[in-house]
Amino acid sequence: MNFPSSTVRVRLPSPLGDIIAAATDRGLCGLWFDGQRHQPDAEVMARWPEAANHPLLHQAAQALTAYFEGEADDFDLPLDLHGGTAFQQAVWRALLQIPRGETVSYGLLSQRVGNPAAVRAVGAAVGRNPVSIVVPCHRVVGGNGSLTGYAGGLERKAALLKLEKALAETEGLFA
Repeated sequence: MNFPSSTVRVRLPSPLGDIIAAATDRGLCGLWFDGQRHQPDAEVMARWPEAANHPLLHQAAQALTAYFEGEADDFDLPLDLHGGTAFQQAVWRALLQIPRGETVSYGLLSQRVGNPAAVRAVGAAVGRNPVSIVVPCHRVVGGNGSLTGYAGGLERKAALLKLEKALAETEGLFA
């Protein structure tokens, strides 16, 4: 994924590990747990200036704090989902329609984007979501309700769903 030269970043602490947030003039363009799959490599991120005082990144930090404290159901942040194919962007927009406290299967999500046979392609697009948590890819589960695939790790996915009360119990999931 190509990022504009105006991209800035900040590292934010969270109960689940550090998060790297990135923004452009148009909106939040990245939110990754440090070290997760599909995040830009260190060389790319090194070109982005650290910008803790950037208004949008400051707003994102406050929104994430409220989210992790259970005080916010939604994120009201402008997004810049400029990267990705038209199909990926359609999937990412569909993710935004999944409310907190609910999950959907990859199969149902493929129906929602108008391509019920594209379950694997939907899964790949979900995995490439550049704005974790805010674009809630963690709310997508296997057809039988099982936790499958999350670029930030299944333990984090389970913790996010438990925080949102979409997963009542995580004990024994990773035994």
